[in-house]
Amino acid sequence: MQKRVIRIITDCGNRDSCRLLFKKLKMSLISQYILSLLIFVVNNRDQFFINSEIHNINIRHISNLLLPLECSGIYQKGVYYSGIKIFNSLPFNIKKFANSLRPFKSALKHFLYMNSFYSLD
Repeated sequence: MQKRVIRIITDCGNRDSCRLLFKKLKMSLISQYILSLLIFVVNNRDQFFINSEIHNINIRHISNLLLPLECSGIYQKGVYYSGIKIFNSLPFNIKKFANSLRPFKSALKHFLYMNSFYSLD
């Protein structure tokens, strides 16, 4: 639906790619959702556990957030679980700013502007 709206706004054809159009118009709807979700995670950092708090050994993903072991599909589609999952999939050069909101938000916006995301996967 958002692709259709973007094509109407920019007066492009039905077969034209929307990737460059999303970059031109700054962000897709999914990118805006990702930005809001990750700002929630950074603002509420005290509600999440980091792998280094749980494991005493040096593991590969020590700076990632601990993903809860819930099986229900409804829980996995929620904000808490999705926020952890998306935060863990960020590149390290963005995650290293997670202690302060302003540099994190700036680095994340730049990353989302450079990449057009159409889904949370």
